[in-house]
Amino acid sequence: MLKTILIEDEANSRDILRSYITKYCADVELLGEAANIKDGLALISKFDLDLVFLDVEMPFGNAFDLLDQVPNRTFETVFVTAYNHYAIDALNNHAAYYLMKPINIDELVKAVAYVKEVKEGEANLEGKVLSTQLPQSAGKITIPQQNGFQVLEVEKIKYCKADDNYTEIFIDNKKIVVSKTLKYFEEALREFSFCRIHKSYLVNINEVEKYIKGKGGSVQLKNGKELAVSASKKAKFLSFFK
Repeated sequence: MLKTILIEDEANSRDILRSYITKYCADVELLGEAANIKDGLALISKFDLDLVFLDVEMPFGNAFDLLDQVPNRTFETVFVTAYNHYAIDALNNHAAYYLMKPINIDELVKAVAYVKEVKEGEANLEGKVLSTQLPQSAGKITIPQQNGFQVLEVEKIKYCKADDNYTEIFIDNKKIVVSKTLKYFEEALREFSFCRIHKSYLVNINEVEKYIKGKGGSVQLKNGKELAVSASKKAKFLSFFK
């Protein structure tokens, strides 16, 4: 069961969401409700939560003000709002899902199913000897340059980082800047042991040494580099490990 609270200032909206959760989300245990940031923070402190349904607009602040006061959160967040212009802010605050009012039941069910998948994936990996379910790691890729191209061993790439329409490729202590998007390399390395963990990062799974829960989560590589994992990318990342 996903231990859950609902933070929403409008009574009617709380009633509707509570009703939908109770009727259509059997895997959710609703532990409490709050109508403002202060009471919401009190509930977050009281319970060990898996999921928080969080309205964006509230009296005396908003959802992002609340989350700023919970820097080491391990719960997933589903934002609920009538305003679609908050989508980018929600993404930057590691939202697992973004629901528009009026609530669509199918979207609500998808949001809960996604959070359940992530939480089960995290729980199943704790305290276990892991084996990665990886595709091939050996191979080569050509990197275009002004006077030709460079050939790289795929397995030596630690991670790639987006920089607008460029990509920074990190190999040991060296960085190569290429005039290709990160999306290009995500496609080019699809058959290898690489996973898009964030809008800015494509990581070599073989280089991952540690997974850290909290906010959206993060990974630590063998070289000590820590990279953020977007909430929306967690399930895919966790699927590499069994």
